[in-house]
Amino acid sequence: MDAANPSTAMYPLHRCKTIYLVRHAQGIHNVEGEKDHSAYMSPAYFDAHLTPLGWKQVDCLHEHVKNCGLAEKVELVITSPLLRTMQTAVGVFGGGDCIDGVGSPLMVKNAGHSDRPAISSLNRPPFLAVEACREHLGVHPCDKRRSITEYRTLFPAIDFSLIENDEDVLWEPNVREANASVAARGMKFIDWLWTREEKEIAIVSHSGFLYHTLSMYSKESHPTIREEVGKHFANCELRSIVLVDTRSVLCPYVSMACFAFLMQWLVSMLQCAWVKSPQLQLSWKDSS
Repeated sequence: MDAANPSTAMYPLHRCKTIYLVRHAQGIHNVEGEKDHSAYMSPAYFDAHLTPLGWKQVDCLHEHVKNCGLAEKVELVITSPLLRTMQTAVGVFGGGDCIDGVGSPLMVKNAGHSDRPAISSLNRPPFLAVEACREHLGVHPCDKRRSITEYRTLFPAIDFSLIENDEDVLWEPNVREANASVAARGMKFIDWLWTREEKEIAIVSHSGFLYHTLSMYSKESHPTIREEVGKHFANCELRSIVLVDTRSVLCPYVSMACFAFLMQWLVSMLQCAWVKSPQLQLSWKDSS
């Protein structure tokens, strides 16, 4: 062992946050879009909702986070304000079926063609919608959101107070947001996370946003970590990472931004994947 170049790192716990990243479950746009990318241009997939298989994936991950204790650890759930991400967020981290007259529901009955009962907010963490963790903006109708007024009727217990405009002013029909812009937006979003007081935060977002953000942060990581981080998320896949405040910690490998990811996979990785036969497959790694 080379004492001058240790292979491990040590940080004070108060300088760390644990972030649980989740890609939304299968949406109606994914079914055709993964066969033919041009299908994402279809107006029929405007603000795409989850498929029946997507809801099965949500149920599966809900059971996992409940059984492993993660549901009780999460202090805040942040979601992209699109139908498929909010359905995933409340389905995975929300309570059980809503009881009439007890609290405000996270999701009303049959929201977004879900054919699902209302989901309770009872004894659940706060849910916060944030535009900064949306998918690539523009061109694809599936990535255009509805009005906040409409969303509030569907998801009464989600906090939309950080969203400034009722209508979607960020989405443009003829301009698709560049990958570099998505990555820069993701880095600002991660910096903002550090300003939050919560230590354990779940984030429900999208494939492109997660991929480009993590790839940017892992550029100077060890190749093994970079390879892990560079993999695209499957639908309803959960990955756990540690966010480290390095402002006053000497670290020769960190040179980007004030805050950086310490890319370590924690506790578990759960992936719900869609396969050709309509069968749900579960796999996870337990590093405990």
